[in-house]
Amino acid sequence: MAFPARPGMAYKQRAVFPRTKAGRIRRGETPPMSTPHIRDYQGKHIHMIGIGGSSMSGLAQMLLEKGYRLTGSDNLETYATRHLRDDLHIPVTIGHKAENVHGADLVVYTVAILPDNPERVETRRLGIPAIERATLLGQLMEGYETAIGVCGTHGKTSTTSMLSQVLMECGKDPTIHIGGNLDFIGGSTRIGKSHTFLAEACEFNASFLHLRPTVAVVTNIEEDHLDFYKDIDDIQQTFGKFLALLPEKDGLAVGNGDDPRVVEELEKLHCRHYTFGFGEGCDYRPANLRYSELGCGEYDLSFRGEELGHVKLKVAGFFQVANSLAALGCAHQLGADMAIACRALDEFAGAHRRFELTSVVEGVKLYHDYGHNPTEMRNALSVAAMQPHNRLWAVMQPHTYSRVKRLFKDYLTCTKAADITLVTDIYAAREKDPGDIKAEMVVEGMKENGVNAVHTPTFDDTEKYLRAHWQPGDLVLTMGCGNINQLNDQIADHEKAKETNKGEKKCFS
Repeated sequence: MAFPARPGMAYKQRAVFPRTKAGRIRRGETPPMSTPHIRDYQGKHIHMIGIGGSSMSGLAQMLLEKGYRLTGSDNLETYATRHLRDDLHIPVTIGHKAENVHGADLVVYTVAILPDNPERVETRRLGIPAIERATLLGQLMEGYETAIGVCGTHGKTSTTSMLSQVLMECGKDPTIHIGGNLDFIGGSTRIGKSHTFLAEACEFNASFLHLRPTVAVVTNIEEDHLDFYKDIDDIQQTFGKFLALLPEKDGLAVGNGDDPRVVEELEKLHCRHYTFGFGEGCDYRPANLRYSELGCGEYDLSFRGEELGHVKLKVAGFFQVANSLAALGCAHQLGADMAIACRALDEFAGAHRRFELTSVVEGVKLYHDYGHNPTEMRNALSVAAMQPHNRLWAVMQPHTYSRVKRLFKDYLTCTKAADITLVTDIYAAREKDPGDIKAEMVVEGMKENGVNAVHTPTFDDTEKYLRAHWQPGDLVLTMGCGNINQLNDQIADHEKAKETNKGEKKCFS
């Protein structure tokens, strides 16, 4: 499967360098010629460092579909690496070693793979061309008539997931690349046959500036990734740069009208732009909004006073109502049949790792949510609190030292809705321990703010504490974007092992 071209047009590369609002090279600028382009490596050997990541594994599937020869490596064995190796027959090595890149014609890496990684060092030594993950995604989006990028500090995965289901149900047959796993597309990636490409656009390290969208959806702009951005103004300016990538003539933006920073950036655009939200001034609003006992929203979709359809969500939380407005507003502007679009969301069950019920153990329901900053954790707990439960447990895995330091005060109160909060050690991700911030400091600060908090450093410590203190009818919500989801798997696996052992004992009794 080659790179798509617009109907009736030969393939033409879109600019991958700074542009004016008209989309042309600025006077006096020279386009960077040194950046490799994936189209020049058709049929050749591509090695992907960190192939098990949600985005990288999806990109691997796309490249495989297009006829590239792939290998990959990752630090950990996961469901994704097993799937790539066992189901797609991509050679995947666990552990980063210099020899893994030998024979590669092109290397793809993520920003989480630091320059001193042995595979990146060897890549440079051998002179193998290399590109970062976001650059590859941007190159794969080129040539699509409708290239949609969904961005925002919170909610972009859920919004992209909703829009995916809507576009598919409306017969748009999109190619999809998302930062989560969706059951209805069988993972994080779908290869469509139309001229529509839908991608989650991540703002980390300003990576979404490598994309070439014709349509942008902005869910919100808040503080996050403060190890990279200077402050909230820096974050907002970068979102503005992303929106400025839209074509002036036929571009489209749909943004959160309740977020002043989003509105400010939308108003700078010369292309079509619309707002969604709960405020009276928003273009897309929920009329007659009400919530079920479990917190699932139901409303009549209104566009500037015109009713477009009725929406009844299966996913809970006011923020999911906002996400649905974003998805439906975008679909409406793309010409979707709104009766079908609204019905599509009636069946939307959510993405994995978004308030997902993972198991029931000893009468205790275990949920997991990807939320990793205070706002997302607070939102997830607000949904958990509406579910039937005895006591509500929050299990927090703080993510990166820099984030915890910059948002320290917010972390101290974000789990107040829970009866008991367990805090694991900080997940370092790409960072090294600076020595001046610890999970124990978070726990002590929580206690000073009236939160019943306990430090359980490891997953074994956490499971031991839970099993010793939980009661039937309790609800446990694990939260974080690191590997905290493995705690849920660990508890479920141990429970299965117990049941197996019981069965074996009965057989021999």
